[in-house]
Amino acid sequence: MFCSGFERSIRLGDDHDRLWTALCSATAGGKRFRPRLVVAAHDALDGHARPSAFRAGAALELLHTAFVIHDDVIDGEDTRRGRLNVSGSFAAHARSRGAEEAAARHQGTAAGILAGDLALLSAMTLVARCGAGAEVVDQLIELVEEAVHATVTGELTDVRTGLSAESASIDEALRVAELKTGAYSFQLPLQAGAILAEAPAEVTAALGHVGRFVGIGFQLLDDLLGVFGDETRTGKSATSDLREGKITCLIAAARPTSVWPEVQALIGLSDLSDHEAARARDLLEECGARAVVQTLADRHLDAALTGAERSALPDPVLEVISDLIDELRDNAALGMRAPAAARASSEKVLR
Repeated sequence: MFCSGFERSIRLGDDHDRLWTALCSATAGGKRFRPRLVVAAHDALDGHARPSAFRAGAALELLHTAFVIHDDVIDGEDTRRGRLNVSGSFAAHARSRGAEEAAARHQGTAAGILAGDLALLSAMTLVARCGAGAEVVDQLIELVEEAVHATVTGELTDVRTGLSAESASIDEALRVAELKTGAYSFQLPLQAGAILAEAPAEVTAALGHVGRFVGIGFQLLDDLLGVFGDETRTGKSATSDLREGKITCLIAAARPTSVWPEVQALIGLSDLSDHEAARARDLLEECGARAVVQTLADRHLDAALTGAERSALPDPVLEVISDLIDELRDNAALGMRAPAAARASSEKVLR
């Protein structure tokens, strides 16, 4: 797939080459759990189409790349995982060639949109050419199409419920987590693996139900890491969500509390200082919002495992789901700063 892109660059010229190179760079890094889930679900269901599962998994990783690139454009971000993203690299190149700031940012935005479009097209092409039978490919395409519709709906809802617009409830924030993350990151890979293994329809449906709960739980943990994460461990900013004023469950949980006026004054500030960010964290912890979101995350992950067990899924599939949930919890625990009470206790002991 990547080789064919560079072959096209020979015909299309430098602009395509730079765009394709930036897209290839955007696929580097990450945990790759989506393709791993496709293959794991396929294998656990005794599938016999492993090469197709690998190609489908690669397609879903490209789909993820497309969403990440477009998400950065929507959020106005120039970096990802500690380095310039597609938009940022093109804007920086334009500046180095003497472009004014507005023109440089415009070129970066255009490149981000176009690179994301290329990634989306490449993902669909990989699905269509995964090597499975025509009926299976049709089911996969329909599955991917449904996930894309859900994800873009979640993204738009996320933007609509921004701080400058209407207030979002916890229920609406959970709905965004389900649509924006759960649909393509967990439901889609698990169900794709089942379809490639030609599993019974009830198994595929059960995996969709499980993936929904896992996806919401994962997003809730990610929201916590976006504010309370240790940047040296996660590689993710612990201030950008606060600066952007993202209406996550964390913020929705703080709205009804007495500290909300002070929290509201701090979030959504593009020039939020480290001191102000620390104060916002303290308030979100003090009002119980952090604990509420942690509890919600645990409940959704527990519900995923319980639902899998009640659906009478095969033991190897239950093991895949259990291992996935353990991995998500372990990664979140490793990346999270200790709660204030625990930090205070540790400092007292160390004195």
